[in-house]
Amino acid sequence: MAQSPIKVTGIVKDSVSNEPLIGAAISFSNGQKGILADLNGKFEATLKSSNVNITVKYIGYETYKFKPNTTNTSFIILLKKQDTDLEEVIIKNEATLQGTQRPILGANTLNIKTINKLPTALGETDILKGLQMLPGVNSVGEASNGLNVRGGTTDQNLMLLDNAPIFNPTHMFGLFSAFPSDAVANLQLYKGNIPAKYGGRVASVLDISLSNPSLTKFNLSGGMGIVSQKLRLDMPLIKDKVGLMIAGRASFNDFLLPMISPKLADMKSNFGDGVAKLFFRLGQKNTLSLSTCFSHDFFQTTLLGTISNITASATQFQYQTNNYTGKWIYAISPKSTLETILVSSQYRPDILLPEVSTSNKSKILQQIDYIQLKTNYRHIKNKNSFEFGFDVLKYGINAGELQPSPTQTAIAKTTAKENGIESGIYLSDEIDFNNKLQASVGLRYSMFMNLGPNEVRTYKADLPRNELNVESIKTYSASQVSKNYGGFEPRIGLKYAISNQSNLKLGYNLSRQYLQQVSNTTTPLPTSRWKLADTHILPQISQLVTAGISKNSKNNMYQLGLEFYYRGTNNVLDYKPGADFFLKDFPETEILQGFNKSYGVELMASKEKGIMTGWLNYTYSRSLNQVNEGDAPEQKVNFGNFYRANYDRPHTLNASMIIGQGKHHDFSFNFTYSTGRPFTTPQGYVQYNGNKFPYYSERNNERIPAYHRLDFAWNIYNPKMNPNRRFKGNWAFSVYNIYGRANPYSIFYRSENRVLNPYKLIIFGYPIPSLSYKFTFE
Repeated sequence: MAQSPIKVTGIVKDSVSNEPLIGAAISFSNGQKGILADLNGKFEATLKSSNVNITVKYIGYETYKFKPNTTNTSFIILLKKQDTDLEEVIIKNEATLQGTQRPILGANTLNIKTINKLPTALGETDILKGLQMLPGVNSVGEASNGLNVRGGTTDQNLMLLDNAPIFNPTHMFGLFSAFPSDAVANLQLYKGNIPAKYGGRVASVLDISLSNPSLTKFNLSGGMGIVSQKLRLDMPLIKDKVGLMIAGRASFNDFLLPMISPKLADMKSNFGDGVAKLFFRLGQKNTLSLSTCFSHDFFQTTLLGTISNITASATQFQYQTNNYTGKWIYAISPKSTLETILVSSQYRPDILLPEVSTSNKSKILQQIDYIQLKTNYRHIKNKNSFEFGFDVLKYGINAGELQPSPTQTAIAKTTAKENGIESGIYLSDEIDFNNKLQASVGLRYSMFMNLGPNEVRTYKADLPRNELNVESIKTYSASQVSKNYGGFEPRIGLKYAISNQSNLKLGYNLSRQYLQQVSNTTTPLPTSRWKLADTHILPQISQLVTAGISKNSKNNMYQLGLEFYYRGTNNVLDYKPGADFFLKDFPETEILQGFNKSYGVELMASKEKGIMTGWLNYTYSRSLNQVNEGDAPEQKVNFGNFYRANYDRPHTLNASMIIGQGKHHDFSFNFTYSTGRPFTTPQGYVQYNGNKFPYYSERNNERIPAYHRLDFAWNIYNPKMNPNRRFKGNWAFSVYNIYGRANPYSIFYRSENRVLNPYKLIIFGYPIPSLSYKFTFE
């Protein structure tokens, strides 16, 4: 006899503080679509029968399972915080809710607790280094800014911290991540099916959320290491209603640089970052959060001397980020929420040039001002999860301003400011057609307007863009539209369940990018120029096709995933030989645009539970560019043929392993191998006046040697072994690059005695041990 449907309701709370756990994931054994707890920790579901097991999960808490019956359909679920991470899910190849059951490809969720356990360089927990252990994610070297995802450039990734963009995600030119890991609640990387609510980048989205402050009890935590000192404070201002979280990190490590290499004795470097979040619970249906992020870097080198005819004793790079986010969530009903977000972001990368014998400094200033408003409506009903929203943002870019000191002969110069408005409207739905077939469909329409005041050149048709081929100049007044772009961006994902443990998935994604970073170096400097799309610099348009298969073991201890992808991107940026963008009013004369094709296969296996956990992945990928703008030689790269992109690294192998030794310590290992990235080497030499000069005909025609490295960490938790202590201390001992592999970062050429000799630049050529300490007080 068929059983009647039953309605189940529940509230998910912390077992100690009794605080509701917003967004707890509830899944069902009958394959019914999972749901999330609302702002009050409540959930509601209609089951076809009572013979269904319900699982409740929340990051950092023990999993809870129960089965309702016809006489008991209302539950209060108290989740306990995990005392040990041995049983936690450390990595998923999908988004958090329902794991492999969602029709989304190329989405990775990496637990912040797992990142904290992995070996680190100089004891600094690093989110970006952790992400580089995932398939399809790498960088050009140890001191490189940002991530390269599936053969893309660093600026093709949208990086968000509490919904605010991060234009420079690293400290010390890429050695460390600028994200405060102690204050992060969770992070998600989308490199396949990017949800329709995200726009503006063509390779990936990294969405990082700050943790909410406690509303019930005081918490203090911090740490000390070789590089930096950290502190985090959580405290309720009004119990159960208002809480404040503050976290900061500071580094004063100039003394380290001579220890790394005598050549670095004249260098200086320090950085700091901090976040704060104020959380309000405004009754039963409203919450409000206000967060801010600050990041600052200072780096000095004597290796560079003259810039723009200004002779200086050193070159100082000083760059900082100031972000502010306000988020209001209104629970219209248990199944519907409205979220409104206001973001303000400012990024200021400056170059300072101190004089040799005075205290005067010349300055080269840049700035990005960004303000955004976005609203999202979400409704979950039966087998549908529907979202609708819009966003609008305004850019203001100071691309370069030279302020020479009074004693310099250089002339002050200011490049034209850039202004633009980008907007988007979207809708998406996740649909369960039956127990076998699910779909995620989304449609976004984006639009961009480049605004005056500015001057736009017209160049002679079919000729290179340069000063000699200018035909006319048109002037646009303030707020006048000089150029606009736009179009639809469909996002589709399909999942077919082959069995209870195996799924087949297909996906298609189209994205547009209107803001891009202009740099003719492999890893852009923090002071590299950002450029809006305009009449001559077209927006990048990318289409991605993905297919994959995943399989779980019956007890969900093991996961195996295989994904294929192909991405074609129009209007990627490349540069003329010897391109110089410094203080250029018309940078289009130095820029070429072409087509990039990136394709590959990613294989990943992971073990989720037990004494030993971890993952192993292998990626085969290619990234090739073709630039052929016209008939003239300066309008082509490599004669118009396909050539290796800067981030083309065919083979990558990553392995991470954590070996638990009880509640009080564990060991972890990282191993990584990848093909060396391309670089350009001379094809010959031209002799003139007794000197040899290199001749280059092909770009990226050689590769630096392969990169490989093994790291180790030993983590010790609460060595007093007293679980009831309010003060607990943890130690972490790590060795970066155990076997001392001298991995070359780049190969460069130097003229010596009229001979051009090649040299390798190596960042870490020997093992680097470190010891760090962390504490918590509750």
